[in-house]
Parts: sequence; structure tokens; C-alpha cells
Amino acid sequence: MSAHRTDRTLADGRLISYYDPTPTERNAVDSREKEDRPGLGKFRLDPLTNEWVTIASHRQGRVFLPPKELCPLCPSSKGKATEIPEPSYHVAVFENRAPSYAAPISSWMMPEVAGLDTPEAPTAGRCEVICFADEHHLSLKDLTVAQIALVIDAWRDRTRELSQLPYVEHIFPFENRGEEVGVTLSHPHGQIYAYPYLPPKIEKMLAAAQEHKKRTGRILLDDIIAREIKDGSRIITRNNSWIVYVPYAARYPFEIHLAPTSRVADFTELSDTQSADLAPILKEVLQRLDGVFGIPMAYIASWYQAPVRTGRDVMRLHLQITSVRRAPGKLKYLSGSESAMGAFIMDVDPEQSAEQLRNAKI
Repeated sequence: MSAHRTDRTLADGRLISYYDPTPTERNAVDSREKEDRPGLGKFRLDPLTNEWVTIASHRQGRVFLPPKELCPLCPSSKGKATEIPEPSYHVAVFENRAPSYAAPISSWMMPEVAGLDTPEAPTAGRCEVICFADEHHLSLKDLTVAQIALVIDAWRDRTRELSQLPYVEHIFPFENRGEEVGVTLSHPHGQIYAYPYLPPKIEKMLAAAQEHKKRTGRILLDDIIAREIKDGSRIITRNNSWIVYVPYAARYPFEIHLAPTSRVADFTELSDTQSADLAPILKEVLQRLDGVFGIPMAYIASWYQAPVRTGRDVMRLHLQITSVRRAPGKLKYLSGSESAMGAFIMDVDPEQSAEQLRNAKI
């Protein structure tokens, strides 16, 4: 990691980490009064699916789309104390003020699944906010390549550190952009969730990767990338280390996958060269997405990687960007089939979507 990290403590005891391109003195003090941290959420098992549901009612009162002058992710200034005490910053990461998951109070274990008899349990894990820049009006695509590289360094560092927590099983960096996908703060930022169990999507992906390896002896994502290269029609762009494509069975009008061309289980395994090559191609992809219709596109950008303690021989790091925008003024709503059955119906050919992204003005 080339970024320089400085750790400080907020008034309520939460850690904040600053990532700078050069050694930078970070000594601003959080001037807010100390407040008690909210209580932990709780896990309950849905016995119909054997899936864990997190109940986090303490998050109901969190800030919702405040104006710029009240944004808690902007730097602090005279008369305005925010989550970030410094008057300016490059990249900052801190624990969510009202997290769904946090460090357990004492020794902790995930309950055994026992159907209707499965007990309720307090949550464990960690929820962090990663601020991509201190300028409120920007988006990730607007940042310089050097600034995006700092964000990538922070993803790598947080994955490495969170992987050391004994109660963490999976780490999920992601970004929500746009009110259409539920964004509550418009400042350029993402989040990092560290789960104490494998989320359902990861369990399903892991099972598919393991079955493919057992049947063929090969890595599933390697074979997917090989098919995309052979077909060619869904590739958007590529460089020495990364390839970008619309998947063969895309679920959304605009769905983009960004994957390294060599095997990487998670962010901790990225080489410095791969990290350097990721920054410009990630910027290009997001510029292309906004360039399709010439308007900001709401999206969810989700980093999938191998779990902390299992499946690292078969699962691979990659980014999936999904947008519900199908045309200016039109959204793809997840209605009955998608929401209730998980059965997606796509009304745009992936090859058409890829062509639109290739032809987008950037």
C-alpha cells in the first residue's frame, strides 16, 4: 500500500483512519460532546429459507439527505463539527455511528441453525463508512486517478485489517449512488460491511464455484472471462490487468462486471501493479455509465471477494455494477417475479447494453 494511514479517535471512541498520498499530520480533535453508542442489532432466522435477518431498529433515526451545509461527511469547519474533525482530507474511513454490526460485547458465536427453535442473538461484525473525497459535489468518477488509487488502497487495507477479527467471516465493500437505490447521503462515499456469517449471495456463489472446480478442475471466474473474451460482443474495455464486460446473463439494463485477468482471491492479494491498473479503468467504466444517456446514473457497485476463512481456492475478486436506469426517465423496478421469486426478467439484450457502454461519450 502506497497510501499513508493516520489513526485518530472520535469523541465517542470510534476509530477514524485518514489515507493520504504523503505523510500528513492529522491532529484535529473531535469537538462534539461524547454520546452513548446505540445498542447492537439482533439476528433472527427466517425458517422458511434458513436465512439470517438483521433487525437494527436503532438505525431508523439516521440522517436522511441533509443539505450540503449539514452534511456529516464534509470536513469540519468553524461552527460545524462533522464526523471528520479535519478541515480537509483525501480519504477517510470510520465506523458507522449507527451500525447494523459492531464488535460483540463479550465472547460471541453465531447460533446453530435449528429451525423454529433457533435462538435470537446479538449481531457482531463491523460497518464502516469510506469517504472518497472531501468535496461534497463530486462522484467517484469525477476524482483523479491518483485519488481513486487512494480509495483502492483503503479498500485493500480495510480488508486486510478486518480479516483479522475472529468474528468476521466475509468483507463486502460497496457503493450506493443515487436516490433511486436508497442513498441517504449525497457526499461521495461507500461502505464496508464485515459480516459474521456468509451472506446468502456469497453462499450461492461459493457453491457454484466449488461445483465447477469439482467438475472441471478449473476456476469458475477464469472460465467466465475466457468465454467473454472468446465471444467478444459483451466486452466494454480492458487493460493489462483488468477486463470489463456485460455478463452473458445480465439481470439489469446496465450491469457491468470488472475483474482482474489473473487470479486474486480478495483485495489483500492485489499486487501494486493490479491496483495501479484498477484506478484508471474504474474511472473509465463509471464515466461510460454516465455517458450512456448523458445523465448521472444511479447504481450499486458491489465488490465480491472470497470469504475470510473458506473458499479462497475457488472464489475470485471482482466488481459488479448494476443500474436500474433503462432509459432517461425510466427505471427497471424489481416487481413480482424479481422481488418475490428472485427470477429476473431482462428486457434488454446484454450485447445491446455492452454496445451502448462502448459507444458512450466520456
